[in-house]
Amino acid sequence: MKATGIVRRIDDLGRIVVPKEIRRTLRIREGDPLEIFTDREGEIILKKYSPIGELSQFAVEYSESLAQTTGHLVLITDCDHVVAASGAGRKDFEGKPISRQLEEAIGARRNFLASGEEADFIRVTADDPGEYVQEAVSTIICEGDAIGSVILYSKDDREKMGETESKLAAAAAGFLGRQMEQ
Repeated sequence: MKATGIVRRIDDLGRIVVPKEIRRTLRIREGDPLEIFTDREGEIILKKYSPIGELSQFAVEYSESLAQTTGHLVLITDCDHVVAASGAGRKDFEGKPISRQLEEAIGARRNFLASGEEADFIRVTADDPGEYVQEAVSTIICEGDAIGSVILYSKDDREKMGETESKLAAAAAGFLGRQMEQ
């Protein structure tokens, strides 16, 4: 654990303010859910809650199946990180924070197909290698909230993604959203 040197007092209602610098660094916004843990040494640990993180093993298996079926790299994200990655190139994306563009697309509940030369094309992570030229993106909705995305990603610019890939991403997103509701 890293010390920040910041000290805060608990108010009479048991509240504590998480400093703005820490919220910005960890991408914690007003209304974001946090999990609270304690350990044996009496430390309190706050962790940003990811509903899709609850299904991480299931998301990995689902992405592997989808990658085998389509031959594309398949990424499943929450609103902050890549939760599952399967297919060729997955190691470049596993566990990485998503880009601001993707974060905005999820917030806007956008589902789209795009090629590298189109204005709609977005990089999945801030340090995305830039080798990918086609994508099908679908937002995962759970109980009315946008909680992540399913992305089919391809380096092959000869074979354009179409309605099939778009529907596969949408079906996966719909299925994961319904799984979260149970």
